Amino acid sequence: MSTLQYVLGIVAASLTLVLVIEMLRLRRLRERHAWWWLVAGVLALIIAIFPQSLEAVATALGFDVPINLAFFASLILLFLVALQHSTELTKAESRNRVLAEQVAMLDIRVRELETSAPVGDVKNAKDRSRKSK
Repeated sequence: MSTLQYVLGIVAASLTLVLVIEMLRLRRLRERHAWWWLVAGVLALIIAIFPQSLEAVATALGFDVPINLAFFASLILLFLVALQHSTELTKAESRNRVLAEQVAMLDIRVRELETSAPVGDVKNAKDRSRKSK
């Protein structure tokens, strides 16, 4: 490995970690979503600093070419990120459905109360709500 490749690997891994940490600091990324990216950044930094570690692990796991291990690990990491986002999306959709049902039930209740209340009471209530805005 040339010196340029060595330095570029360290710089790229460091920038990844700095970017994830900065996004966490600015609240553009939540902690539960950042874990996988932090793990990837740390592993990339370790491999960039100690490239022979990738070769040793690849040999121990039976990979003929060390970069194949890196691609496989990247694929697994992206799969885990996608799985995490799918579970988060499923939870959000479920909460949205429950909230939509609650809003619909409250809307029905408000309409029932408006139709059962005397006309003057409904008008006064609407006027009060407009004035409070």
